[in-house]
Amino acid sequence: MANSTQQSVLFQSVFPKPVVAKFDAHHQSSDGGVVLLRGLDDRLGFTERIASHLVDNRDPDRVTHTYVDLFRQRTYGIALGYADCNDAERIASDPCFKVACGRSPADTDDMLGSQPTLSRFEHSQTARSIIAMTREVETQVIKRLAKRRRNAKRITIDLDPSVDPAHGQQVFSFFHGFYDTNCYLPLFGFLTIDNEPEQYLFCARLRPGNARCFRGSIPLLKRVVPQLRRRFPKAKIRVRLDSGFANPLLLDFLDSLKVEYLVGMPGNKVLNRLAEPNMLLASGCTELSGETETFYSDAKYKARSWKKERRVIIKSEIVTHPDREPKNNARFVITNLRTAPKSTYTIYCQRGDAENRIKELKALDVDRTSCTSFLGNQLRVLMTSVAFVLYQELRWSLRHTRAARSQVGRLQLMLMKVGVRVVESVRRVVLHFAAAHPWQDLWRTASFAAGASPA
Repeated sequence: MANSTQQSVLFQSVFPKPVVAKFDAHHQSSDGGVVLLRGLDDRLGFTERIASHLVDNRDPDRVTHTYVDLFRQRTYGIALGYADCNDAERIASDPCFKVACGRSPADTDDMLGSQPTLSRFEHSQTARSIIAMTREVETQVIKRLAKRRRNAKRITIDLDPSVDPAHGQQVFSFFHGFYDTNCYLPLFGFLTIDNEPEQYLFCARLRPGNARCFRGSIPLLKRVVPQLRRRFPKAKIRVRLDSGFANPLLLDFLDSLKVEYLVGMPGNKVLNRLAEPNMLLASGCTELSGETETFYSDAKYKARSWKKERRVIIKSEIVTHPDREPKNNARFVITNLRTAPKSTYTIYCQRGDAENRIKELKALDVDRTSCTSFLGNQLRVLMTSVAFVLYQELRWSLRHTRAARSQVGRLQLMLMKVGVRVVESVRRVVLHFAAAHPWQDLWRTASFAAGASPA
């Protein structure tokens, strides 16, 4: 059996010459890109403002790591792929992480927070402080977007729930019949400015596994819509929601906000009857063409629990697949828009882009909610959302490059997971990257956005 405690390994016959690999290079890091996140963060003042709401009841004379330091360490760690507090042992002495967290990379006695320290930190906050931090994220994201695009003509809000499977006895995780698992049901909110391809995360809230889909959406919109109108005085506000949000209270609230809205609606006997004429037409066309056929129409509809009639967009579709029977696919969208049915439904379908941002969040392990307390798990979701916002800021800084639409995983590979030798002198710290790094031009571009200048 191989001895796993050996510090070097030998490839005897794989290459033309024997190759020896050793883990003996001190003052080097494989996470050289973390300094970019710190630079962007520092320019925005993002973690500093959010962490200002943290409550620290510890004795100041015995504090080695402030809560601001611990918040940054966890946020940057999540951004670089270290989702658990256990990973703190792996990066506590990493010179680049120490630089990013404001510590000396060469001082072996000045380590980052340990796993027990970070675990205590995650369980230290009250509901009041976490709510304040969550709302600070909303404010800072909207403020940043308004600084770039104050004259925007339309702001689109997409709210989307997701499933966060629980694999233990986490508090408030419950069995959900639709997902067939014990889980949480977090709610994510995104903003789209005009026709920009990016959906900017502004809200990430953990909810119990038995929460109804629209839970928390009314208070959220009540806070955010007035902020948007104040920051974007010329913009129309549009809200897009899936069928889980089709609740009479929420629809009435959207009317009272005087916003444009498109809300998916589950089918029922009345709606299916309204779709039937075009379904018959689509069925006849499919028999002739053998292809999927779709027709759009609209109608006035009033559910029994509604106070008034609303416009419903009806998509009547027959879907065909090879070696399968044609399948009826009727879809319904409640809206107050006056555009043509097909155009309106197309606008509604664009909300699917937000689901791609949720996939990116899951690539950052936003569903790593393994704390024993619900508030601890909410704090993890919050820190992951902050890491994602920093990545979106990084992506915006690369908007004129070939990496403009790169996913988080790709940005990690190109810019974050970069080997570097760290040298500290009395006057400065020098980062020595590989001369053969394939994306050094992108790294330089991002560094200028993060506050660097040509040296």
